[in-house]
Amino acid sequence: MKRSFTFFSLMIIMAMLLAACAPAATPAPTEAMPAPTQAPAPTEAMPAPTEAMPAPTEAMPAPTQPAASTGAMDYSKVGKELADAFTGAYKGKTVTMAGPFTDQDAVKFNDSVKDFQDKTGITIQYNGSKEFEASIRIAIEGGNAPDVVDFPQPGLLASFVASGKALDLSKFINAGWLKQNYKQSWLDMGQMTGPNGPITAGIWARANGKDLVWYPKAEFDKAGYKVPTTWDELMALTDQIAKDGDTPWCIGIESGAATGWPMTDWIEMAMLRTTTPENYDKWVQGTLKFDSPEVRKAIDYVTKIWFNEKYVYGGRKAIATTAFGDAPKPMFDNPPKCWLHKQGNFITSFFPTDKVAGVDYDFFYMPNIDQPGKPFEVAGDIYAAFNDRPEVRAVIEYFTLGESLKTWIEANGAISPHNDASLDWYKDPTLKKIAQILQDATVVRFDASDMMPGAVGAGSFWKEMTAFVSGSVNEDTALKEIDASWPKK
Repeated sequence: MKRSFTFFSLMIIMAMLLAACAPAATPAPTEAMPAPTQAPAPTEAMPAPTEAMPAPTEAMPAPTQPAASTGAMDYSKVGKELADAFTGAYKGKTVTMAGPFTDQDAVKFNDSVKDFQDKTGITIQYNGSKEFEASIRIAIEGGNAPDVVDFPQPGLLASFVASGKALDLSKFINAGWLKQNYKQSWLDMGQMTGPNGPITAGIWARANGKDLVWYPKAEFDKAGYKVPTTWDELMALTDQIAKDGDTPWCIGIESGAATGWPMTDWIEMAMLRTTTPENYDKWVQGTLKFDSPEVRKAIDYVTKIWFNEKYVYGGRKAIATTAFGDAPKPMFDNPPKCWLHKQGNFITSFFPTDKVAGVDYDFFYMPNIDQPGKPFEVAGDIYAAFNDRPEVRAVIEYFTLGESLKTWIEANGAISPHNDASLDWYKDPTLKKIAQILQDATVVRFDASDMMPGAVGAGSFWKEMTAFVSGSVNEDTALKEIDASWPKK
């Protein structure tokens, strides 16, 4: 009897110990829990960042705002409507959107918002047009604006902001979140002047790099050339290639009715590297004249390359008649007929299809000249809202997140301006390298000609620079003609 009692007692004690060691049951998630982000949950050793934390440096992208208790994104940090959307508050609602994405770009865009639609029940009804500028003018000016519009040219958005048609996004997107997830440069470029003063007119969703110099890597390495990191080194490389009996630069600006735009990119690049960002902005706004010492200085750096017959394939006279897409092709001749080509990341679509990135060709960041830091010129897409409903607010708030672009990045179709976009998302090494340059940039500015009034940026600037390059007008005449074309207020 005593043995039985002892054995029974031992069995009870063992059962109690086993129960104490067993893991607690995990509660099932509820619909009220926010959807998880791509970022890992913070550990106790790394608390979630707060709005009181200092802004991230340019060289180190900011982390996402995780919710410390669940490891999920706290969407209320972005805006109330986005947090509500992930509880299903706007399920069944439709948000209309217009932009220039067609064909495969439209497919990639729709794929990029599928996760958001599935989790919130909001339908984003996208309508892309190859005649975007004309169609969106008709829609907005006719009082039939889509809820959200993607503008590839911020200057067009600025005209609608001036007339009071676009929403001020600062009224509902949390300012602290914008400061955390974008470089200040992006926020500055999203500020535009409405009837009652400056507003946050849009948020940036995609970016393209422009200040890039492409070269035939295999032949470049074989020749013993080194990638320059300063302007002096770039000019020394240019001189060395010329001394070796070759032509350093491949340059062409012919583009049909848009002939001349590649030179505007060169001048914009030089402006960012020879004067302050504030002067660049004044130039875009028309308060710093083309006929000014600052612009003339930038042009001088360009023409020292362009107008040197030893530096340009075909010489100065060939620049205006060489199609911009054909200009880099002599780099791939055997041996190369030219070695360096400045152009945005889209130019690879004009390269021979059998050439491999990182093997047959590569690129480097266009070095700075005499300004501090690493300025970088970009193009891209700015999203604006035109109808104020909670579900519209939720959608535009969502586009401030890197996760809104994740699948598009993974499909090799986008570069993100968001600080919380991970470089690990990039499968294409070229796009990943450009994304790194963008993250490291200390100053970012949009293509100036795309920000200027159309009569200048897509008119006299192109036209007069083409005439200047071809030699039919001198610099004085070209600059005065551009200034004269600026619309009178």
